[in-house]
Amino acid sequence: MSKKIEEYVKENKKAFDIGVPSEDLWCKIEVGLNERESGKKKKRLGLPFWLGAAASLLAGMTFVFMYTYFNRKKEVEIADVNPGYAKKEMKFASLIEEKKDSLQIYAKDNPDLYNKFSNDLLELNKDYINLKMELQHSPDQKLVVQAMVRNLEIQLQIINQQLSVISQVNAYKKENQI
Repeated sequence: MSKKIEEYVKENKKAFDIGVPSEDLWCKIEVGLNERESGKKKKRLGLPFWLGAAASLLAGMTFVFMYTYFNRKKEVEIADVNPGYAKKEMKFASLIEEKKDSLQIYAKDNPDLYNKFSNDLLELNKDYINLKMELQHSPDQKLVVQAMVRNLEIQLQIINQQLSVISQVNAYKKENQI
């Protein structure tokens, strides 16, 4: 089929060459192309501008998220304020737990006395928890830490006194039984 087309073109070549475009046609085409190119440039400028603005906004939001995520305040501990007091806190806390266990052993023999002692310790423990919460927002954290350690010292003293009282009560009961 392509041979037929080639033969047709060769035979009718002169008929195709008869019509010649005018000189103004090329000028009109050039002006139309220039208008098209300038229109495309405007569209190209608009898309990257909005795309750049969106990318900048996304990058800014990502930066803010990462900054707040990694720099959020962690809970302030006693060791952050004063490592020496942190050691004391650990020592007192372990002694308090040990002595509470001893109190519970005596609680079987004297449940009323144990309940009174437990209430005193609960009040002191509530104060300790309140001090711990205050530590997070206090401008003078050293003072709060000192109060926390002092609270633990008082708890330990009270437990020691309670154990002493229970020992005396038990000794009195044994003496009176004989």
